[in-house]
Amino acid sequence: MISATPILVTARVTNVYVTDDTLTVDLEDGRTISVPIGWYPRLAHGTTEERANWEISSAGYGIHWHDLDEDLGVEGLLLGKKSSEGFASLERWLEKRKK
Repeated sequence: MISATPILVTARVTNVYVTDDTLTVDLEDGRTISVPIGWYPRLAHGTTEERANWEISSAGYGIHWHDLDEDLGVEGLLLGKKSSEGFASLERWLEKRKK
């Protein structure tokens, strides 16, 4: 029996779009990843301006939002990983934003 081991092939980020509902990431190999913005609470709570202030990081394999202190990697997006931030941490961040 021949078995195939899946291999995750990642590509670098070329563009990012964030709406009130969706995070969409274009990759250099032509793929586009779209996930619900609710998977990433800091993005969901961010303003339009904060969401638009992103930069490519990690040699092209990540995205960083300085204003929201959020970092996402292509690999995690491809694997469908949601934010692992705990409730207490998110609550502290939200309280800090109110000030």
